[in-house]
Amino acid sequence: MQNYKLIFLALAAMILAACAPKLDETPILTVMTHDSFAISEQVILEFESDYNVDVVFIKLGDTGEAVNKAVLAAGNPLADVFYGVDNSFLSRALDGDIFEVYASPQLAELADEFKLDPTNHALPINFGDVCINIDKAYFADNGLAMPSTLDDLLAEEYADLLVVQNPATSSPGLAFLLATIGTYGESGYLDYWAALRENGLKVVNDWESAYYTEFSHWGGAYPLVVSYSSSPPAEVIFAETALDAAPTTSMIGAGSCFRQIEFAGILRGTEQRELAEDWIDFMLSLSFQEDLPLQMFVFPVLASAALPQEFISYAKLSEFPVNIEHSLIAENREEWIIAWAEEVLR
Repeated sequence: MQNYKLIFLALAAMILAACAPKLDETPILTVMTHDSFAISEQVILEFESDYNVDVVFIKLGDTGEAVNKAVLAAGNPLADVFYGVDNSFLSRALDGDIFEVYASPQLAELADEFKLDPTNHALPINFGDVCINIDKAYFADNGLAMPSTLDDLLAEEYADLLVVQNPATSSPGLAFLLATIGTYGESGYLDYWAALRENGLKVVNDWESAYYTEFSHWGGAYPLVVSYSSSPPAEVIFAETALDAAPTTSMIGAGSCFRQIEFAGILRGTEQRELAEDWIDFMLSLSFQEDLPLQMFVFPVLASAALPQEFISYAKLSEFPVNIEHSLIAENREEWIIAWAEEVLR
């Protein structure tokens, strides 16, 4: 009898041990992002080591697609943190109530121009300008001055030279549409696009097609393309042979560029609230911010973050970029795109 009692106690102890949580299990922090997210493995390991956590990333499409998935899962989130909503979709995320409030102490280090959400549901992480990029060799070879403003693009000498992306299917395409709305107003932007169409504008669906197929620097027929002000340093960094100068440059005249700001936030309903706060703080730390430029070719919002030399030498930011209130974008985005399509694609 005594033996049976001992066996029973041993089995009970084994069952309890199997059911009990393992205290030595490493917690997991899940971060959902858009498909373009990238950061150095060394930087991720730094966070994991400091906080004894494993960070898992899930990529859920482009910005609009990722935001929509986060909204559909609001309160029962797919992850703990979401990074990648930009100012063209910020109101969609805020109205969808996907984030919890978190006033990171790191916000004190950021310029007010980046703090578009005063409620601190969405915190700024990085920014960049969407501009016309120029193939310098084409203009030098043809003895043609490079354009500097949106108005310049309507001149006869720039006919059949510009390729843009469809704003319904492309983030930079939407950003450039917003630049024209910010510059010419809701009453004038369609007239501007009609004039571009008459001047030989080409429209494609995505950035890759515009840049790597149609842009003359990569063998296409168009020496003007909608891209990012960080594209010129990328051309230098990824060149097969060392370059003394960037082969492209950006058109940054007043009103020519739209400034994109990307945000991160703690997803409502997370079970890892404390670690999520730590991750947000880490994204705004010097090590993460200084890693951003050469990973995603964006600019850090932390002013003290040092830029790589390629950015200093070749990346230009507009002194007078277009900024449109994110709530106004949310109210009118679809209407603006439909009106654009009716005017440009007809």
